[in-house]
Amino acid sequence: MPTLGWTTLNPAPPQAPVLVMASRFELRSLKDVPRFLALSSFTWRQVKNAPGACGASLIAHPLRGVFYTLSAWQDRAALSAYARTDPHGDAMRAMRPKMRPSTFVFWETDAEHLPITWDEAKRRLTEKAQAEAADPDGRTA
Repeated sequence: MPTLGWTTLNPAPPQAPVLVMASRFELRSLKDVPRFLALSSFTWRQVKNAPGACGASLIAHPLRGVFYTLSAWQDRAALSAYARTDPHGDAMRAMRPKMRPSTFVFWETDAEHLPITWDEAKRRLTEKAQAEAADPDGRTA
């Protein structure tokens, strides 16, 4: 499962606002990669049927223990419902102790701008990680 390209799930009308989420996960140990990949296959199937999911993509670097997700949602409520519903909810709880700190970034766009490019998602993730590293307590100047 190295890369699963953008899959359009429930297309929103072109002018409709959508919530985009990009994430970066890193495992503490490569011995946890097989379990992470197995759980990811269940959550990928889940997102394909999730109400409010407009589209999704995944990139896996299993030999580095690094994984990226990119998805678009009709709204934050749809994303939150997916995140807490099993199998995703179970996968989060199972893998949380095995993970280094993760990075999540959210932004809004119109559905006509989908799919979001991985260059754009990784740029935003990098900026967020750099900001968090510069101010780990989350304080603003």
